[in-house]
Amino acid sequence: MQTIEGPDGRPRCRWCAGAPEFLPYHDEEWGFPVGDDRLLFEKLALESFQSGLSWRTILNKREAFRAGFAGFEIDKVAAFAEADVERLLADAGIVRHRGKIEAVINNARRARELIAEAGSLAAFVWRYEPEAPGLPQSRSTAPESVALSKALKQRGWRFVGPTTIFAFMQAMGLVNDHAEGCISRDKASALRAAFTVPGRQARGGRL
Repeated sequence: MQTIEGPDGRPRCRWCAGAPEFLPYHDEEWGFPVGDDRLLFEKLALESFQSGLSWRTILNKREAFRAGFAGFEIDKVAAFAEADVERLLADAGIVRHRGKIEAVINNARRARELIAEAGSLAAFVWRYEPEAPGLPQSRSTAPESVALSKALKQRGWRFVGPTTIFAFMQAMGLVNDHAEGCISRDKASALRAAFTVPGRQARGGRL
């Protein structure tokens, strides 16, 4: 992965050039560690909707998704019924795909079970953080994303294939995939160093 010069003259990941809205998403969110269950669930849901589509499409519809899915509050989404599915299918602001809508509702219910098992969604997904501080860039999957995908599927989650999960891991800071030289790479590393992994007893320790 290479960098491009941003509007302020500083280097950023090349994918930022893909659309104007990518720049603030890159600078303010992508690749920085997240330990909040609601945000993690939201990203898993949005990544499942992205399957077969562009991230730009999903990013531009993110506020509509949040409105339609009760802010991605896990308990609220888990309580959705068939009437909510029909409501969402009529919502032109989101991607109207029955299978994906039903998958998000199912995954909220599975998330509740997982939280009961592991203490939090964050504690579970961060078990799959790669041991190495960095991974080869410009890849679409990793052994850890394959393992997390398998673990979620075994627990009944849907639309959580290895590529989808790797994109989730990149965005939520489980891997630092900012390009060498990107202004956000060192920031992501510093935030990760200061980040307390949910459920982990000591920095660097594993559950």
